[in-house]
Amino acid sequence: MQTISLPYGRGRVEAQIPDQRLAAVLRSGAQSYRPQADQDQLVRQALENPIGTPPLRELAKGKHQVVIISSDHTRPVPSKVILPQLVDEIRAGSPSAKITVLVATGFHRPTTEAELLDKYGETLYRHSGLRFVIHESGKKEDMVHLGTLPSGGELLINKLAAEADLLVGEGFIEPHFFAGFSGGRKSVLPGVCDQVTVLGNHCSKFIASPYARTGILDGNPIHRDMLYAAQQAKLAFICNVVIDADKRVIAAFAGHFDQAHRAGCAFVDQLSGVDAVPAPIVITTNGGYPLDQNLYQSVKGMTAAEATCAPGGVIIMVSACS
Repeated sequence: MQTISLPYGRGRVEAQIPDQRLAAVLRSGAQSYRPQADQDQLVRQALENPIGTPPLRELAKGKHQVVIISSDHTRPVPSKVILPQLVDEIRAGSPSAKITVLVATGFHRPTTEAELLDKYGETLYRHSGLRFVIHESGKKEDMVHLGTLPSGGELLINKLAAEADLLVGEGFIEPHFFAGFSGGRKSVLPGVCDQVTVLGNHCSKFIASPYARTGILDGNPIHRDMLYAAQQAKLAFICNVVIDADKRVIAAFAGHFDQAHRAGCAFVDQLSGVDAVPAPIVITTNGGYPLDQNLYQSVKGMTAAEATCAPGGVIIMVSACS
């Protein structure tokens, strides 16, 4: 008998599987990867060695209205690690800059204050001099038109992002079941776009494309629109991290929104791929909180299970859906 421990909400649940019934346990290489530095050092090293851009402190010189797009409560982005270092870099280049943290809810509900405190911590949220604004995709008055997407859809984004002197994004990179990978350009679309733009980008026609699949960027129509949106919004700099099962940073990539993101995607691609072991029953999770808060997000874990589930088999999704 083997005991399998599975992330579930903020805790774990266990499955007891008889040895003769267990075909395999498939794990991402992120769980066994050992970084060469701690979380803060990894982010600092990435910021000091940006890919495809000057350092953030150089980009910040002469800038007065700076906006940092930050992932919302549904994403396990370790903002307590990343955001203070982004702020330090910006203030090193422009000490008097007004910095707004635009919480990228995409098409999700607004983040609550309790969730903001949980994500950023008391000091960062209340005592850092930062202004926090929650993006609401249904508020037409908050949006401006920035052109037409390659797909033909209208690009409407939050005017705080569009009117910033300097636009910066934080995020994390993992395989994504129709965008190829998360992170990078996704800070803008869907992160801070109007609901019409988000729904147009996440449409069934695009998701049905053979290129809209896990790990695929080239030829992906969803990715193509996202890249265009980030370019039109003048997303100047990103800091994206890779995390392990404990939501700790194991790698960081900073710089140009596409070049740095591509470097991070290449790292994730070689780290997270495993060979399928087809089985009639597959048990999977969505990695626990905050990723398993609802059924919509839990579909991501289901698609991973689908790749190794035998035809006609059963997928058991262990997801808190709190």
